Amino acid sequence: MKKYAGYMIDLDGTIYRGKEKIPAAKRFIERLQEHDIPFLFVTNNSTQAPIKVVENLANNFNIHVKEENVYTSALATADYIADLNKDKRSVYVIGEVGLKQAILDKGFHFEETNPDYVVVGLDYDVTYHKFELATLAIKRGAKFIGTNADTNLPNERGLVPGAGSVIALVECSTQQKATYIGKPETIIMEKALERLGLPKDEVVMVGDNYMTDIKAGINFGIDTMLVYTGVSTRELVRKQEIAPTIELGSLDEWKVG
Repeated sequence: MKKYAGYMIDLDGTIYRGKEKIPAAKRFIERLQEHDIPFLFVTNNSTQAPIKVVENLANNFNIHVKEENVYTSALATADYIADLNKDKRSVYVIGEVGLKQAILDKGFHFEETNPDYVVVGLDYDVTYHKFELATLAIKRGAKFIGTNADTNLPNERGLVPGAGSVIALVECSTQQKATYIGKPETIIMEKALERLGLPKDEVVMVGDNYMTDIKAGINFGIDTMLVYTGVSTRELVRKQEIAPTIELGSLDEWKVG
């Protein structure tokens, strides 16, 4: 077994399934902590601040981590636009508090009419007026950013619209494609690697979804570890051109030390 110096890890389907615990995932995280191996939870969820993710893990899954162990598509989006141009600091945002706070924390201010950037993520209270403002700003020249392309999210009622569905409406109204940040794109991986501060060949991406987690690792050129506790099946993975570096039935199968 290869010994990795750092781990990027998906959350839903890998560390838990909705509200269901995955005991092997808790043991896996505790092994990383015991061996002082750096890890980041890399999630496409842009709605929540890292502290909320930490609280959810602690309160509902008895997994105890720090805010610096969490890297969301909101943080990656804020990091990305902050690095584009130091002189451009106005943004119009469609999204929840996690996304807005991440952008504010990078020194941006909100502007509805002539922003430098329009950032669109999942917004549970999205309205026609918000779409109107976003569309007009992009037509005026604002750079169009989408947090992640997930079209649907699973919840107890079934598959509900995800950020990708919200972004698609703005793409349709502007006839422009967004620059996407989250998995399977490489931007979130680049920014996550910067946070870890490790070489690419010493890091692995761990996840349950071939189409997002594993493709993100493949696109970025790092090793991948698929655990069959969530979305993807062995049958689906066999049909893919590029196989994951490692395939596991459970995270209990992997030794980290």
